[in-house]
Amino acid sequence: MSTLVAISLTTGILSGLWGWVAISLGLLSWAGFLGCTSYFASPNDGLKGLAESLVTNLTGVFWAMVIIHASQFASLEIMGYVITAIVAFLMCIQAKQSWLAYIPGTFIGSCATFASDGNWKLVIPSLILGGIFGYLMKASGLWVHQKSKQSQPMSEVPSRS
Repeated sequence: MSTLVAISLTTGILSGLWGWVAISLGLLSWAGFLGCTSYFASPNDGLKGLAESLVTNLTGVFWAMVIIHASQFASLEIMGYVITAIVAFLMCIQAKQSWLAYIPGTFIGSCATFASDGNWKLVIPSLILGGIFGYLMKASGLWVHQKSKQSQPMSEVPSRS
């Protein structure tokens, strides 16, 4: 079984499970899929990639809340755009810290927060569990691929003559 087929298989199974878990826990299934996507798109694999995607997702939630709250205090509409510009700059410049270098993760967390109308208390656990599910999807797919390589069909076993 190819790596792609194995990861596709486990991703399909765990995506269905995630949908059920999200609804059962009252979480945002779509935000969890954003957390999952963030992990899959991360430049690093394994636990480092998971940590990197989760940390940047959470900073994105923070920055979105800064924009939401700061814009409420701005009396002119144009100030909301200025605040957004400044915060977007900060979201990118934070990447000077190596552990915050995954800029798309920051924007994913921010977008999830905006899409939920600032409901960060619901977005955060959804992103975190979604990211964990993403990690499990890939890790279990790699495990299935490795196991399928180890099993050898009987036709390839040398016969006694």
